[in-house]
Amino acid sequence: MAAGLAREHVRVAVIGSGFGGLGAAVRLRRAGITDFVVLERADAVGGTWRDNSYPGCACDVPSHLYSFSFAPNPDWPRAFSGRRHIRAYLERIADTFGLRPHLRFDAEVLALRWDGAALHWEVETARGPLTADVVVSATGPLSDPRIPDIPGLDGFPGKVFHSARWDHGYDLRGKRVAMVGTGASAIQIVPEIQKEVRRLTLFQRTPPWVLPRMDRRITGAERWLHSRLPASGALRRGLLWGIRELQVGAFTKRPAELGFVERLAGAHMRRAIKDPVLQARLTPRYRIGCKRILLSNDYYPALARPHVDVVGGLKEIHGSTLVGSDGTETEADAIIFGTGFRVTDLPIAHRVTGSKGTTLAEEWKGGMEALRGTTAAGFPNFLTIIGPNTGLGNSSMILMIEAQLTYLTDYLRQLDALGGKAALDARPSAVRAYNDMIQERMKRTVWNSGGCESWYLDGNGRNTTLWPGSTGEFKRVTRHVRLAEYQVLRQRTEAGQGAESTAGRGSR
Repeated sequence: MAAGLAREHVRVAVIGSGFGGLGAAVRLRRAGITDFVVLERADAVGGTWRDNSYPGCACDVPSHLYSFSFAPNPDWPRAFSGRRHIRAYLERIADTFGLRPHLRFDAEVLALRWDGAALHWEVETARGPLTADVVVSATGPLSDPRIPDIPGLDGFPGKVFHSARWDHGYDLRGKRVAMVGTGASAIQIVPEIQKEVRRLTLFQRTPPWVLPRMDRRITGAERWLHSRLPASGALRRGLLWGIRELQVGAFTKRPAELGFVERLAGAHMRRAIKDPVLQARLTPRYRIGCKRILLSNDYYPALARPHVDVVGGLKEIHGSTLVGSDGTETEADAIIFGTGFRVTDLPIAHRVTGSKGTTLAEEWKGGMEALRGTTAAGFPNFLTIIGPNTGLGNSSMILMIEAQLTYLTDYLRQLDALGGKAALDARPSAVRAYNDMIQERMKRTVWNSGGCESWYLDGNGRNTTLWPGSTGEFKRVTRHVRLAEYQVLRQRTEAGQGAESTAGRGSR
């Protein structure tokens, strides 16, 4: 940068404009903070609900629970709303709360570097540089697709794309299509595309547990009531939340109690699948809940169609011939990967360089970990929304996001109370103690003991994604920032001498 040209400076830079980023922006404005920007790599808000436009895309959390408590939507059209309505809801959030002036589109964050002397972050974006006192990363774990390294994929002559990057210009009608993966996206895609393809082959590495989707149209009378009497909508949301809170113990402490749910799922499958060979192929061999439980009423009927085949996981590719792990060979014109995202290897972590000159990815090479799922040692004034061990197996992530937003606002309040130029850096001992507690509790959860391999676990076999408790408990542990868990960094008065560290005072 040329001498004399100062970078733009903001108090807070938020990365991403999905639920986490827009929620952070709302809470900042409500706290009286207007000196912030929301950096978005795409050209519109919406996060995963903008990027995932595949046929049948919808949420598996009830609509009234999958929305902000401070922005209820009385007009949800269905109990489980589709992608179009969720994205429209997020656009309304941006308008209703006056967030548009803070949004910067096509501003992908290329690099973040902590300046210990100035006590701020240097931010390089596709639209130019800036600096920020505090950075809030709300990129989300379901944002960067993961395509497995399949031998021969580069030589496949047909069309290849990931479910999160759907190619709407490619016509599937009359094509021989391979669907790779059996996760939440795949079970929504399969019933839709089987209606138009000539042949559909589902490459299944592990069968999922699938329960009925209790979806229905929300009546006009219900919507009128929620609009005229907001307390009725709040009551509905509270009931949905309470039911899921009662289920937490089975997932986190008593997995044996889930046997009854397995029987329900088995009966659901057998109602649609009559072929005993296919039944056996679709029956999981692990405890329900170990992998994400899926909801669908039309997945199994689609698999029972004569032009749909279920084979083993995709092993290798020879030209246009796809070979399954069971030796099955299939000819295909197109391959659609529904193989998930880079959840335990967050791409943003490779772009963030902290106080020690190492990236967040390097610090997390043994596994992600953060204090209260939000801050990492050596990365002052850097907070992650939906960070390590904040995911859920049975409820709405919006509840976790709102809890972290409370932590964010208290974090900024603490910085104000300290006065002057200051930063907070999570103590390694505090991060270690918190994560030791998480991993100890994780041992008895269904996710660790249920006998499956899932994207919840990282390459070292550690569960660094899920929260082993209730949403109410997470709300309590993130209600306040405990200064005793942080080092307080202040600027030295002598120019060029960097920052001095003082112990965090007080505990709450």
